[in-house]
Amino acid sequence: MIEFRNVSFWYSEEFTSERPQEILNNITFSLREREFVVLLGKNGSGKSTLAKHCNGLLLPKRGEVLVDGMDTRKEEYLWEIRRKVGLVFQNPDNQLIATTVEEDVAFGPENLGLPPAEIRLRVEEALEIVGMRGYERKEPHTLSGGQKQKVAIAGVLAMHPDYLVLDEATSMLDPEGREELM
Repeated sequence: MIEFRNVSFWYSEEFTSERPQEILNNITFSLREREFVVLLGKNGSGKSTLAKHCNGLLLPKRGEVLVDGMDTRKEEYLWEIRRKVGLVFQNPDNQLIATTVEEDVAFGPENLGLPPAEIRLRVEEALEIVGMRGYERKEPHTLSGGQKQKVAIAGVLAMHPDYLVLDEATSMLDPEGREELM
């Protein structure tokens, strides 16, 4: 379970020219495995900030975020938390790093230290799920925005996370692509 307990967060003055204001204010909720939750809000309302708290990319200024009982503020848990919570960013260009689709999707499982046969299987499965089989040898920068988003999602799925957090990760997909993915 991912638990937010009285979480408040603001960006430091060094990151903004404005006086700090709370982006998250005393947020409390929990998410269970296999639960499907949609968080809606206007631009700048804190959705991406909240998403980044789920796997410890951002840490609360007050309160705590727990992932299966592990506190995201404790450095010794961060590796395991990030293995459990897959996060797909709104902009796929911030997530795609390799020279081919196949290499990109394999990057996460390789860093988990999995054997090559298991990595290949996970890459194939993840690309199949997002409808990108046949694109393994393509260069990510040549893909459309929607295709890039699918590859970014496949990269996270290949790691078999317990929780999947999508931060507007389907914004570049057409309605059919969104329907297919969900």
